[in-house]
Amino acid sequence: MHHHQLRIFSGSSNPKLAANIAERLGVELGQIKLTRFKSGEIYVHYEESIRNCDVFLVQSLSHPINEMFVELLVMIDAAKRASARTVNIIVPYYGYARQERKSAPREPISAKMVADVLTTAGANRVITIDLHAAAIQGFFNIPVDHLTALDLISGYLKNKKLTDLVVVSPDAGRASMAEKLANRLDSPFAIMIKKRPAHNESVITHVIGDVEGRTPIIIEDLIDTGTTIVNVVEGLKERGAKDSIICATHGLFSGPALEKLDHPNIQEVVVTDSIALPDNHSSRFKVLSVAPMLAQATRIILEGGSIDQLFRDAGI
Repeated sequence: MHHHQLRIFSGSSNPKLAANIAERLGVELGQIKLTRFKSGEIYVHYEESIRNCDVFLVQSLSHPINEMFVELLVMIDAAKRASARTVNIIVPYYGYARQERKSAPREPISAKMVADVLTTAGANRVITIDLHAAAIQGFFNIPVDHLTALDLISGYLKNKKLTDLVVVSPDAGRASMAEKLANRLDSPFAIMIKKRPAHNESVITHVIGDVEGRTPIIIEDLIDTGTTIVNVVEGLKERGAKDSIICATHGLFSGPALEKLDHPNIQEVVVTDSIALPDNHSSRFKVLSVAPMLAQATRIILEGGSIDQLFRDAGI
């Protein structure tokens, strides 16, 4: 591909993923200086010219999210002021997406606020994966390429040649994703009904579907503290299911989540590298790379064509 005007730079959140994307596009990862003043303020300096270039910035809004968010804003501003032709942000994990609507009076819609700030800072396009709510695309007044890791995950599971499966949605909100995965795996699916007494807490009340004697494939867009997943796994076990396989696009793994998920009733935890996984995880965790998909999306954006081709090629 013609890449004399393509520049890819990484923020602090996931430099390994950014390097993998650049390698697949046949370019060197751009040189950028990211430092902090003693006060904690962020300093950014591009160590090479980006004038009239199509700049792609890779930054997940992962822990510490506020730090990564502001760093991305400063990177966008610096690129804009350095006369980049376009500033495209690759945000594999879009933080604040769980606050996409008001569920109580006097709450913010933080997902919309983040979209507004990114656009105001100067982003021309957003590339992201498996938003917590697909409607967040509409919060932007710039193009949003919303990719999915569902085919990546289903392909991995198919290769395992598992039998007696049941795809489980941990709540009604994930039912559509669970149904799609069940269709790909040619298996039944079930839905769990739960109530949330507080953030990151849940209580299973009902299971709709037959799980007894089957291996549950629990599908989520993200795993945060792991508390909900463990509750789901134990609830399924109580109903006669076999040990579970957990699948999620984004592994936030806040607090002791890695230890919680190293659970005797969990066979495997399958996530992508949209968020950098700490090194201190057990062999129970399997990481699939989204770099090929993001590299192909970048190539399509630069050379023309339809992002939809990614899904048609994958059979989604």
